[in-house]
Amino acid sequence: MEEEEAPVRVIVKAPHHRVHTSPHASFPSINKPPKRRTSSVLTFQKPQHPNPNTPMGISPVPFLVQEDYSHFYNLFADTDSNTNKRKRNSKEDEGGGAEQNGHHANNSDSVIFKDLLASLILLEEEETREQQNRMVESQQQRAMFNASFQNQARAMETYKAQSQDHYAKSEELQNKITKKARRAVAAAASSVILEETSSVQAQDLPQTGLGSGSTVQRRMWVRNRSKDWWEQISRKDFPEEEFRQWFRMSRSTFDLICDELDAAVTKKNTMLRDAIPVRQRVAVCIWRLATGDPLRLVSKRFGLGISTCHKLVLEVCYAIRAVLMPKFLQWPSEEKMKRVKEEFEGVSGIQNVGGAMYTTHVPIIAPKISVSAYFNKRHTERNHKTSYSVTVQGVVDSRGVFSDVCIGWPGSMPDDQVLEKSALFQRANSGNLRDVWIVGNSGHPLMDWVLVPYTHPNLTWTQHAFNEKIEEIQGTAKQAFAKLKARWGCLQKRTEVKLQDLPVVLGACCVLHNICEMRNEQMDSEWGFELFDDQMVAENCIRSATSMQARDHIAHHLLHHAHSATAFL
Repeated sequence: MEEEEAPVRVIVKAPHHRVHTSPHASFPSINKPPKRRTSSVLTFQKPQHPNPNTPMGISPVPFLVQEDYSHFYNLFADTDSNTNKRKRNSKEDEGGGAEQNGHHANNSDSVIFKDLLASLILLEEEETREQQNRMVESQQQRAMFNASFQNQARAMETYKAQSQDHYAKSEELQNKITKKARRAVAAAASSVILEETSSVQAQDLPQTGLGSGSTVQRRMWVRNRSKDWWEQISRKDFPEEEFRQWFRMSRSTFDLICDELDAAVTKKNTMLRDAIPVRQRVAVCIWRLATGDPLRLVSKRFGLGISTCHKLVLEVCYAIRAVLMPKFLQWPSEEKMKRVKEEFEGVSGIQNVGGAMYTTHVPIIAPKISVSAYFNKRHTERNHKTSYSVTVQGVVDSRGVFSDVCIGWPGSMPDDQVLEKSALFQRANSGNLRDVWIVGNSGHPLMDWVLVPYTHPNLTWTQHAFNEKIEEIQGTAKQAFAKLKARWGCLQKRTEVKLQDLPVVLGACCVLHNICEMRNEQMDSEWGFELFDDQMVAENCIRSATSMQARDHIAHHLLHHAHSATAFL
């Protein structure tokens, strides 16, 4: 029985393709899923007829017939066509994808750049708006801070003024109570002393046998103090130079003042003590004005009490104002004014100049009332130290002698306001200063009787020449005030005198200055004082069109009549 032969299986593998992607590609690669491997299984059946020439038990390889060849051909043809189709599709896909990816990449870059630029512009605009908002907020905060600071400053000034007024009133009330108590004690002590004195007299009369016309030894209720210095300096043989150094005047001038004030300052002796001599009274006052020493040192010098020295200074100053001021400080008469005009014209070439006017400041201790009115802002800014002052306005003649003074106005007032408050201004408005020029500085206004320099910029040669002549006349007033402050040292320091008494003391200094100048008292170089006062241009510097034309005429006259000190060629 013949065995059946097993079918022969022929496996044909079809080629497969992989799509490789580059990891460094700038755009994503399109990965196609891998193709499944296919295999064609062909089964050949052995022919049914046996080969008689083949031995038994051997299975020879069968021969392929025509159908098998045509089957293989069709199979390979299909396989090649599928392979070429897949390659072409793959290339088309790769080419199309690259073009699409490139176009897409270009579009994406453009969009990203536009978005980035728009974002930067928006950020810059937001930053600008934020900066503007911050600046506005900062300005608002600064304005609020300044307003708050000013409000607080005003409130503090108001509170300070109110407090000072309250304390001043309280102190004044306390002083009144103290004075009343002292008077009561003094009255009680006087009554006791009188009783003791009467009893002593009653006891001594029978023993001594003195009659009713005899005198009784007085009991001196005075503290013992050394008076050696005053006794030494009051001797006739005391050196004249040293005396002038102490009192800023010669002994003859001092004797003249004592003789003039004798009737006004002489006091009578009492049962309790002897009166202080006139010469010692005058010496205490002049020493205090000349040196500016505190009352404590004056007390030690003259062997007197501090309160006594203070009282003597005021008494003598009031006597100087009442007795000496009408004689030595007054407006010139017509004859004297004519001489003053001639002397000023000889110096400057300007006619009808009757005086030079200047305003200075005298430092004081901060007052208890109206502090802001006496606050000197310009001196404070220059010296970097809080300064309070009163003003002294003076008119001097060609020799530097005061002919008019206005004393005591607060230091915060400018020169033009001080002038308006003065008696000189009232005299001029009454028509008493006709045909007279009073030369002022840039702080005074130009009026029908006040001649001031040009203050506007870009001056002409004529105006420059005029200003130089005005400055020469002003130099006379400045020199007079410099001598005044150098001779009387109390004007250089913050005085201890009360405000209500200060005009009297300063007026006494001006009167004593005139006496010394009239008697040609020499100035020691050691007394030198550098005068410096801040000057500000008056707000309304021209108050008369007529005076403006007159000033221009004077300036033209100076230039064309060879009175100018400056050569303009």
